[in-house]
Amino acid sequence: MTAAAQITVKAFEELSNQELYEILTLRSDVFLIEQNSLYRDCDGNDNLARHMSATADGMVIGCLRLLPAGVLYDNPSIGRFALRKEWRGKGIAKAMMKLALEHLRREWQAEAVTISAQAYLRDFYGSFGFNAISEEFLEDGIPHLYMRCNLDK
Repeated sequence: MTAAAQITVKAFEELSNQELYEILTLRSDVFLIEQNSLYRDCDGNDNLARHMSATADGMVIGCLRLLPAGVLYDNPSIGRFALRKEWRGKGIAKAMMKLALEHLRREWQAEAVTISAQAYLRDFYGSFGFNAISEEFLEDGIPHLYMRCNLDK
């Protein structure tokens, strides 16, 4: 993990108002503004999720959410993964994904994880053991594919 960021995982109700605001702002900055993707970010699942955030310099620079089995897929999922542009390429996304998979294995005894991944990130997710389980499709105007990772116990 990079020394520049502190990574935490919290349930929705454990997030402070400021943390939640920064997470939602980051997701909006990346998905709505940077990627010009119009979608309903507040989809009713945040209150069911564990929220991972990376902080540095007193602000949230990365986030993702972990959803339990049965919410989106038969097994747990990782989604809403966003990282501030100026922090990309510094190992933070890799550290977050590694910790997310460890958390799902340890805390939820997950045997597999399913994601809806932006197609250009296929190799990134593949480096963690994710394999495509669908053809590419458009989701919110961006090419995606479903991917699954089987976790070793």
